[in-house]
Amino acid sequence: MKRPRIVITGIGGLCGLGTDAPAIWDAMRAGRPAIGPLTNGELYDLKIRIGAEIKQLPEHGIERKQLVSMDRFSLLAVIAAKEAMRQSGLVVDESNTHRVGTIVGVGVCGWEAIEENYRAILLGGKNRAGIFTVPKVMPGAAAGQVSMSLGLRGPVFGVTSACSSSNHAFATAMDQLLLGRADAIVAGGTDAPLVWGVIKGWEALRVVAPDTCRPFSADRQGLVLGEGAGMVVLETYDHAVARGATILAELAGTGMSGDASDIVAPTVEGPTAAMRACLLDAGLAPEEVDYINAHGTGTKANDQIETAAIRRVFGGHADKLSVSSTKSMHAHCLGASGALEMIACVNAVREGIVPPTANYREADADCDLDVTPNVARQRPVRVAISNGFAFGGTNAVIAVKAV
Repeated sequence: MKRPRIVITGIGGLCGLGTDAPAIWDAMRAGRPAIGPLTNGELYDLKIRIGAEIKQLPEHGIERKQLVSMDRFSLLAVIAAKEAMRQSGLVVDESNTHRVGTIVGVGVCGWEAIEENYRAILLGGKNRAGIFTVPKVMPGAAAGQVSMSLGLRGPVFGVTSACSSSNHAFATAMDQLLLGRADAIVAGGTDAPLVWGVIKGWEALRVVAPDTCRPFSADRQGLVLGEGAGMVVLETYDHAVARGATILAELAGTGMSGDASDIVAPTVEGPTAAMRACLLDAGLAPEEVDYINAHGTGTKANDQIETAAIRRVFGGHADKLSVSSTKSMHAHCLGASGALEMIACVNAVREGIVPPTANYREADADCDLDVTPNVARQRPVRVAISNGFAFGGTNAVIAVKAV
């Protein structure tokens, strides 16, 4: 029996590249990075002073009563979800509220609230935390806030798997739809890690670049952190067609795996297994894939291992693939990265444009794929896959197909 098709009818996002999905895609297509000096927060003694931040939030119309209970990562998710819903044209009312849900991936949690409370208590002499600290901080808060903002009473929960969180959210949403538990799911990811405590932790790992992110370039020095959110409206094909929705693309399949090896060091085997599982789930041959939005963090180990994994999966076809890392532009937004990369994949299959790997300067023999250096490329893109490989060895890959 042929399973139902799952399609994308709305997409929204904001990050350093722009405050809506069209602006993000315009910047990606132009190869215009958002990485620069951090200006919105107190840096104190930080050595890391660059990132990809949202300089100013767009007008969002969220009432103060709800705002006071939201940390920044939840606010970003709500803004992106509202945009996705507007584009989808899906109206939620009493007739369908229990058939529409939301699943939001988060890499960390409400660190802005945590830090404010620690500083107020330990340095400012206050004797109690803010009343909304717990609901602000919890990783599932973003899903709850999206649900309340849009009136969604179907499956509502958060997913957390570090940098694979968005792709795991898409995979889980697809499962809910295929199981018949909902007709539509607003799914994606969000993170706002540009606060002192989180950046201080990343300093200790010594994997953050001092200047910018140069994925696959031989002179790469590490990743750069960013903030943002991306959300899509996923529906069964029949549901979308019945209401006359415009279908943007198809979520053709997902694949997941675990390295079961090391908490921070990646393996070749784990990413290889996830990509193969995705192709199998989508019913695709390797030769049908045209574009890979790589995990592409800009660290020495990740880019080399990801290249090796792609070659294992695609064999000779690897030389015909277009590959790029949009993290070179929006930086590594942790739990939001896969959702921002979904914007790249959906638009790549719709417009036949592969966004570039920005900041590329020097070929690396261990990263010998066509990584679309610096300039976008026009080519037919029937199928795009997006890789998410995270600390903890948790891997999730999605396949997006043109309709």
